[in-house]
Amino acid sequence: MRGAEVTDREETWPVVSSHTPWRSDWIVAVREYTVHAPGDPEDRMSRAVLEHPGAVVVLAVDEDDRVVCLQQYRHAVGRRLVELPAGVRDGDDEDPLEVAQRELREEAELAAEHWEPLLELLPSPGILAERQHVYLATGLSHAGRGDFELRHEEAHLDVVMVPADDLVTAVLERRVTDAPLVAAILAWQVKRLGGPGS
Repeated sequence: MRGAEVTDREETWPVVSSHTPWRSDWIVAVREYTVHAPGDPEDRMSRAVLEHPGAVVVLAVDEDDRVVCLQQYRHAVGRRLVELPAGVRDGDDEDPLEVAQRELREEAELAAEHWEPLLELLPSPGILAERQHVYLATGLSHAGRGDFELRHEEAHLDVVMVPADDLVTAVLERRVTDAPLVAAILAWQVKRLGGPGS
């Protein structure tokens, strides 16, 4: 494959059956599917899928090329990670850009004058039905959280401004490992250096 031929494409295999053995009080559910390969009904396989409404990630960069980062505890990996402002969509009908603007305001107390779609990510498509919309936000200014109150892990997060080149170095040295952050900062680095697709 070369050039424009390199692309994901829509494809759905026939579903024989499905059921939901578990649903959280929050936003996720486990759905089990039995599917078969196209044209081969005997080639059946079971797949568990973690259903998720999708999320947004914000690469917010100030006039000095510093990136807005969060240091936040993540219980699933037992670490305090360096991440970008991000959040879950409340449903499929919620506009990702509006969610991104809300998350930047709520988590970092910032607004941005300019918004640009940067990436779309499928973080773990073998098991997770989550699509992440990644935005580049520039022209930053202070904005209050309004009525929003940080709770749980968010109540203990720290907002830090990291020079973009230092963040790229931290990624390449494997000191920062959050996948959306890694993808976003490397994509933006290629873009700002005039690489392919910029």
